Amino acid sequence: MNAAPHGTITRVPSPRADLLAFDIFGKISAEDLDWMATEVDRAFEHFDEIDMLLVMRRFDGAEVGAAMDAKVLKVQFRSLAKVRKYAVVGAPTWVNAMINAFDVVVPVDARTFDLADEAAARRWIDEAG
Repeated sequence: MNAAPHGTITRVPSPRADLLAFDIFGKISAEDLDWMATEVDRAFEHFDEIDMLLVMRRFDGAEVGAAMDAKVLKVQFRSLAKVRKYAVVGAPTWVNAMINAFDVVVPVDARTFDLADEAAARRWIDEAG
């Protein structure tokens, strides 16, 4: 496993090289989000498309402005063309609503799952491979 500087994001081993899996635990710092953006950007350099799985074991929000970093924004923009499937497990209700709303307007196949349904999320994301 590979972890961000403050440990709120951990890259979890996955069965495929083109599947990036991350665990989230706590309040995400700007440094940790920058680390995650670097991991995702590195995958974009190696694959035409990737799938992503985020498991929010405990999500306490993010530092103010963390998502506004130039690198983070660049990777988010590139995600529109590079991410095939995006599964988010255990997100708070407001995050689920945001992901489900954007799913109809962005070209990424995104789904949300309850934490108890992590196995179903993994099955769904594995259908891409």
